[in-house]
Amino acid sequence: MAPTGRPTGNVLIVGAGPTGLLLAGDLAAAGIGCTVLERRARETSNLTRAFAVHARTLETLDARGVAGELIATGERVGALRLLGSAALDLSRLPGRFPFVLVTPQYETERVLRERALAAGADIVHGAEVVALRQDAAGVDVDVRTSDGETVTRRASYAVGADGVRSTVRRELGLPFPGRAAVRSVMLADVRLDEAPAGVLTAGAVGDAFAFIAPFGDGWFRVIAWNRRHQVPDSEPVDMAELREVTARALGTDHGMRDPRWTSRFHSDERQVPKYRMGRVFLAGDAAHVHSPAGGQGMNTGMQDAANLGWKLAAELWGWAPSWLLDSYHEERHPVGRQVLRGSGALLRFALAEPRWLRAARGAGAWAATHCRPVARRMAGAVSGIDIAYPAPRGSHRLAGRRAPDVPLAGGPGRLPELLGAGMFVLVVAANDPAVTYLASKRWAGRVHCVPAGGATRTTVLVRPDGYIAWATDETAPDRRAAQIRDALNHWCGQPADGAVHEPRRIGSVRGDGEERRN
Repeated sequence: MAPTGRPTGNVLIVGAGPTGLLLAGDLAAAGIGCTVLERRARETSNLTRAFAVHARTLETLDARGVAGELIATGERVGALRLLGSAALDLSRLPGRFPFVLVTPQYETERVLRERALAAGADIVHGAEVVALRQDAAGVDVDVRTSDGETVTRRASYAVGADGVRSTVRRELGLPFPGRAAVRSVMLADVRLDEAPAGVLTAGAVGDAFAFIAPFGDGWFRVIAWNRRHQVPDSEPVDMAELREVTARALGTDHGMRDPRWTSRFHSDERQVPKYRMGRVFLAGDAAHVHSPAGGQGMNTGMQDAANLGWKLAAELWGWAPSWLLDSYHEERHPVGRQVLRGSGALLRFALAEPRWLRAARGAGAWAATHCRPVARRMAGAVSGIDIAYPAPRGSHRLAGRRAPDVPLAGGPGRLPELLGAGMFVLVVAANDPAVTYLASKRWAGRVHCVPAGGATRTTVLVRPDGYIAWATDETAPDRRAAQIRDALNHWCGQPADGAVHEPRRIGSVRGDGEERRN
């Protein structure tokens, strides 16, 4: 089916955290009407759990034109301190962002919110989802508004990005199997008399762990865990205990004082078995939660959104292959499982109690610091740079891997800038007018064709989320054109016979959905 002048439906997103906001911006930029329903009445908050924005997420934001703005709000960290003097070097990561950005989550949300609104998304605060139903044609969502009324919104698809206690997941009847990774974790926002030497500070002994990160405005977030005192989340945080545990783990409490906020929480390791049920999808913490070790949670959720957004847009514009929406679960569920296992292993090493496990922790920290192959693999995993999606047997070695920011010929801009339009990019090894016509005319509005810069024999088709869909080293023009045609048919749907849409980054159609008052 060829796309016409308007998309065939709209999307409701539940949850205005980083996952929901990035998805809303992508859909609105692609011309898809979308509404974000957020239970919180306020748009911003000084409370935050996530601080780390990793390299792969920065590349994702770079393609959307907002990486620079976010980087300006935080501090770049080129090495992640593990435990003691051990550190994981990030400076050798490939790409433009060989570091982790430390910035409060509310800054990430602000940047993504502004982008989503500018693109035409509608964000409704004080809208609590209380029920959900779906049929063959769409999804009905019951929403309790801030004035106590309940209204029903209808959309073609719905996405639950509403966190670990997801109402959407509950309404789907999906289990959330797993276990608590660590209990009775203390959180506090404090002042420090003596700021730590590093941007991120972490340390552990057998029965204590502490982590300190800056907000950038004179306040610091302290996260601490005390094996000797495990109490329910409802118990208040005792500042004397927090100071004592921090001093045990770090050697000093840095003169912490004047807490403006404290809380306890427990961290779970859980993953839903299905990321898609019919017309409803789950993303972010609604689909997977894991230990805070490595700062993976927010980043993994945003990558869920980047994977799902262009696929929903393709479906609603009418050109998505029949298998495309199912590939969201097939690609992201294994990544979620991988992150869950990796962050869990990091946490257990950090909180190791048996002597043999503490010895293994020390050996692992030493290898991460001094053994370059081990360090490279660890940095690639933590940063998200090495994440790849499965490709069919016999595919090119590059298929499924992250697309590097390769040079392009003819001054069309950088590859991430082209991906920001929400289209595939075909980077051809030779400037072949026939191939350019094939991609840019017959698949107009879906594929941007550009010649590669430099000497290469490899032609690649890059997905809108920055992963390589397909590649070939074929140099014979006729055979290469035939292979490209097959790849475009597979990934980008049947070629258009008539007018097609052009995705927009600004001023997209709003889509509030049909609303009924109950």
